[in-house]
Amino acid sequence: MSMLHGRSPAGRRHAAPSRIGRVRRQAAPRPRVVVALLLLLGLVSVMLLDGYLRAEVGNDQRVRSGASSSKVPRSVLDGGPFLSFEGGTARTQSVPDKTIVLTFDDGPDPEWTQQVLDILDDNDVPGTFFLVGSMISRYPDVVRRMVDDGNEVGVHTFTHIDLSYQSSARVTREIAQTQLALAGAAGITTTLFRAPYSSTNDAIDNYSWPVYKKLGALGYTSVFIDTDSEDWQKPGVGKIIKWATPKDGKGASVLFHDAGGDRAQTLKALPQYIKKMKAKGYTFTTVSGARNAQSTQRTRNSPDAQTAPSARATRHTQDAPAAPGDARQSNPDQAAHRTADTATRWEGRALLAAVAVAEWTVPGLAAALVVVGIAVMARFGMMLLLARRHHRQRNSGRFSWGPAVTEPVTVIVPAYNEKECIANTLGSLAASTHPIEIIVVDDGSTDGTAEIAESLGLPNVRVVRQENAGKSAALNNGVRQARYGIVVMMDGDTVFEPDTVHRLVQPFGDPEVGAVAGNAKVGNRNTVIGAWQHIEYVMGFNLDRRMYDLLRCMPTIPGAIGAFRREALLAVGGMSEDTLAEDTDITIALHRAGRRVVYAEHARAWTEAPASLGQLWRQRHRWSYGTMQALWKHRGSVTDRGPSGRFGRVGMPLVVLFQIVTPVFAPLIDVFTLYAMVFVDFRMSLLAWTAVLLVQLVCAAYAFRLDGERYRYLLMLPLQQLAYRQLMYLVLIHSCVTAATGGRLRWQKLKRTGEVGAPASGTESG
Repeated sequence: MSMLHGRSPAGRRHAAPSRIGRVRRQAAPRPRVVVALLLLLGLVSVMLLDGYLRAEVGNDQRVRSGASSSKVPRSVLDGGPFLSFEGGTARTQSVPDKTIVLTFDDGPDPEWTQQVLDILDDNDVPGTFFLVGSMISRYPDVVRRMVDDGNEVGVHTFTHIDLSYQSSARVTREIAQTQLALAGAAGITTTLFRAPYSSTNDAIDNYSWPVYKKLGALGYTSVFIDTDSEDWQKPGVGKIIKWATPKDGKGASVLFHDAGGDRAQTLKALPQYIKKMKAKGYTFTTVSGARNAQSTQRTRNSPDAQTAPSARATRHTQDAPAAPGDARQSNPDQAAHRTADTATRWEGRALLAAVAVAEWTVPGLAAALVVVGIAVMARFGMMLLLARRHHRQRNSGRFSWGPAVTEPVTVIVPAYNEKECIANTLGSLAASTHPIEIIVVDDGSTDGTAEIAESLGLPNVRVVRQENAGKSAALNNGVRQARYGIVVMMDGDTVFEPDTVHRLVQPFGDPEVGAVAGNAKVGNRNTVIGAWQHIEYVMGFNLDRRMYDLLRCMPTIPGAIGAFRREALLAVGGMSEDTLAEDTDITIALHRAGRRVVYAEHARAWTEAPASLGQLWRQRHRWSYGTMQALWKHRGSVTDRGPSGRFGRVGMPLVVLFQIVTPVFAPLIDVFTLYAMVFVDFRMSLLAWTAVLLVQLVCAAYAFRLDGERYRYLLMLPLQQLAYRQLMYLVLIHSCVTAATGGRLRWQKLKRTGEVGAPASGTESG
């Protein structure tokens, strides 16, 4: 048996995991693409829901004022604060004398409302709370306590908008969504309504009147005010109490706020106000309590009459007869409440559950984005710093790897159906300034690749045929056939410059070096897709490799250009077929065996990048999924000692963080930015996005400078961020879903055109 298939104790290859396992010739199920898209759709939906709850999505800040009230009946404008349409006719009711209806708008709030409830409990008085549906959805426990304490609740729309500007459908939706949230939170609905930005009856105008009539026809009682504390202005405790006090012993519907800002003055004024009004002989009740009391106002002077329901005497009474559909039938203070039916309660609970998910998810993701953003910026800074140090170190006149490497090397070219490219590939090798032997391993090609290679009649070229077994098997076959101690591996669609091999093998002058990564460049860069990949190769791959080289944790030797000591390859078992990323797999294996892997920036190879989005998707899916396989396979290095542990505790976290975790979260940055542009602040969001783009542009420009590339391709960077990067995100998410579900992938042959030729040594194809 060849040593290539052996396993030495020191360089033992670790078995692949069961879920991210050995490559099978089986296509990935398409539903995984759907799952990836559904994840993105779910994220967008959660963000939109959260934005809707916070009045960022669908927000309408218009507030009407100064409109005519010519179409509003005078009896309504001059009437009491409770407006209903029993029998289709507008009817108003007033609060009985010496009676206060405390009403609170804009809640619930987890801080202020809870304290207001404490004050009401301490003073044994009820209140009527007009609740915003989005706030109910976010703080259902507060609403539940509110109702359990005997207070009454009403609808204040879902998003606190001026309904006079809205369509009939929007009005209906605002009310229905609030009722749904109320049913989910407390198991009830209500017949009370107060419009946002409303005040006294005489503020009703020709635009809001149709809204009140529409809701009245649905059975709602619209509640206005007699007296406004104007606590929202924070005028001071004294003025709040003064403005909330009705004149001449009259009853009043009094407005306070339990949310919408700092309510410290309200909390200080409220207990003083209650004590003051009680001292004047006032009683406190709810809207329903006041309406019930008014119906007995005619017999007020009778010895048996009751002017108004007492505050707490009726709040917890349980012997009154129950009417069908009433929620708190035993308590007249809550006569407006209705028990929600089972279906409505469950729909409400589903809404609350969705809101809870959004409430936890969006802030959590926002926090994660801060961490990711800091990590990305730190990475950019570290890359620039280490890349500069690497460039200066390797290009100084004093730097040397050791004795010059001049002995012949073996170049292995695995080929499967490469008829379009093989001639250019071998032609470039024939021009090599370094002595080489060339082994073309034809992996069962059906297009005459082997025949073309043989027909060229080039010296030092051997063609080895094998049945189709995959790239790893082809490379292993080439290693077995190699005559020399250093082997160079390249792809069948790649071309070398004349001095590429010589530059690539010079690091082997250092006996510690076990492998060398070359500088792969995109040859077909004159298309949009090609230019995008060119930017990615120069900025993403080569800057990274400079950084990893100095940190001694290079994760990948590119398949397009890499060199190895033959004995190092044999010691770790050769190219493994356990993963799709055989180049990453072998690189990590060499690190774990104590071999140093370095980067030769001047050894350049020109490769033909995918020319269509479909081919690009397949290639990158295989790369990212294969990288995950390799990392999972070598996860044991994290706890190893020695060189293996060094890679596991330095290289592995860096690769996981910057090639998997950060890119997975990166789409959130774009989604959040787009969301902010549309719903929050377009200008600030655009400035933030532009600032990040400028940081990337600086990094890209420096990378282009180090590689001697032309800057004109950077004009494509903004478009790359908008389109190409999103595609790469989807590919990575697809790969994560494939890995999580234990999917298998097969080798995929990309369509080649053979358009990449060998440029002259030391030149740039631009």
